[in-house]
Amino acid sequence: MWTKLSNDRAEALRLWAQREGVREDESTRLFSVIARRYVREVYPTKAVRTRLDNDKELGHLLRVFGHMPIDAIAPMHIREYLDIRGQVAKVRANREKALFSHIFNKAREWGYTATQNPCQGVKGFKETGRDRYITDEEFAQVKAHAHYTVVDAMELALLTGQRPADVLKFKRSDIRDGALWIVQNKTGARLGIEVTGELAAVVFRINARPKLAISPFLIQDENGQPLTQGALRSRFDKARTAAKVDFQFRDIRGKAATDTGNLAHSQKLLGHKNRDMTEHYVKSRMGERVKPLR
Repeated sequence: MWTKLSNDRAEALRLWAQREGVREDESTRLFSVIARRYVREVYPTKAVRTRLDNDKELGHLLRVFGHMPIDAIAPMHIREYLDIRGQVAKVRANREKALFSHIFNKAREWGYTATQNPCQGVKGFKETGRDRYITDEEFAQVKAHAHYTVVDAMELALLTGQRPADVLKFKRSDIRDGALWIVQNKTGARLGIEVTGELAAVVFRINARPKLAISPFLIQDENGQPLTQGALRSRFDKARTAAKVDFQFRDIRGKAATDTGNLAHSQKLLGHKNRDMTEHYVKSRMGERVKPLR
């Protein structure tokens, strides 16, 4: 009787060796083999943006570790990788190390290795979070030079406190029962933001604007197509340069968190799991307000 083992040749050989009680061929435990299975089984559980980032990170990892058996990769190799990669991209090096670590942990779960994760005890590079606070004047300056699609995106980002990718995916159908219902790409957090006040006015203005074609998305280009992240970045950079300010679009989320003046409100608006995260987010931009000695 035939038993199908796997469509992946290396995985089939590994399972065959286990069933027959013979020594596995070393080629079945290469990092590249495990990475293929990771892409096949773990990637589908991740957000689209995360998969795109992982693709780039995995490309760098495979060039260095792809030919190595998983058991042969030691902490010294991770340290050397970080040191070399960190010469040009410290933050990316940290992200690649994190991906390697997750792949290795999956390799342990899948039975490819029982050795300790070589990333354990190997320190990455220190990172500093964004701490740029946008003043009302700076925000208005960029809006004054921006294409209407950028103005729409900026105002929706400020009023909802959401990340750029989430703002661009807002649809008219997401507005129901008086609220804009959101599922965040990065965290999967779900929240409904009441469409009242300024947010209601912005949504009304967007919907009332004459259009050549109708898109399901709130932010759409001149042809009725959803505005892409590339187009938003290009148009925003052009407006920012003309306005002679240096903040990034993602800093608008920090402004939203800070301008509420209420940490509990900010935490709910941003979809943070705990108050400490929100408090750090706000204080890193504005500093902590204290009373004088007298």
